[in-house]
Amino acid sequence: MGFYVLRRLLQMIPVFLGTTFLIYAMVWAVPGDPFAGKCGERDCPPAYIERMRDKFNLDDPLWLQYVKYLGNVLRGDFGETSSGIQVIQQVGATFPVTLRLALVALLIEAVIGITAGVVSGLRNRGFLDSLVLVSTLFLISIPVFVTGYVVQLVFGLQLGWISPTVSTPTWGNLFVPGFVLASLSMAYVARLSRASIAENRRADYVRTALAKGLPQSRVVGVHLLRNSLIPVITFLGTDLGAFLGGAIVTEGIFNVPGVGGLVYRSVLTKDGAMVTGVVTVLVLVYLVMTLLVDLLYAVLDPRIRYD
Repeated sequence: MGFYVLRRLLQMIPVFLGTTFLIYAMVWAVPGDPFAGKCGERDCPPAYIERMRDKFNLDDPLWLQYVKYLGNVLRGDFGETSSGIQVIQQVGATFPVTLRLALVALLIEAVIGITAGVVSGLRNRGFLDSLVLVSTLFLISIPVFVTGYVVQLVFGLQLGWISPTVSTPTWGNLFVPGFVLASLSMAYVARLSRASIAENRRADYVRTALAKGLPQSRVVGVHLLRNSLIPVITFLGTDLGAFLGGAIVTEGIFNVPGVGGLVYRSVLTKDGAMVTGVVTVLVLVYLVMTLLVDLLYAVLDPRIRYD
């Protein structure tokens, strides 16, 4: 297991370098003045532009700019905006909110999606199976921003059951935005779980367990579910990274003060340092989640050995 972890960590290095270089290049190598609008309606003075270009190493070749940026990142310095604000401070203030929202969405997605998929897979071609298939198809066909606006309008403004905006990002207040964020992925998890359960329930080890007289609950909960969850765990693990980076729309609808709003404002103000720093943090989180998912394979399936 230790050798496998080391090998996976080494494999993550070129992935991290490639993705962060592409991000850096797309942010800083785009045409246009990166300091346009920084001084209001008038043009910035030449002394300010020269100081900013020296600060962000814009006179160096692109590869040298990236090497200097990567060296700072390895020391824990994710850069500084043109207004003198540390990127890591802004990320530290907003990332916990987005992480909390992503965890709520992941929990809702896992509980509802897996439960619906298991019930549908065990009741193949029954009423519950048809209900799950129709419901998930309905969720898949609706974009997340439409679901968010409908939930906010109907349950928040018209019925008054929920708060239309999140004033304080507590766990309870993030339940509705988390449900909206997880709605599309929840449908995919349900269908993936259903297909995996329906396939594995005809496997030899399930028939053997039933022939030995094991209770139905143990056969499903220990043998069938454990082996059927491997593709679902893969989807859930990568989905957490997608939630962290793709919560911009949901956070905007419910006014959640998270990373999504920070990235959106930084894009509008052409704050390249902030966009690069935030996305670099998200890349690191995504790579760590991928590693954890791979390690969970051996826990779920004893046939898998990383020797």
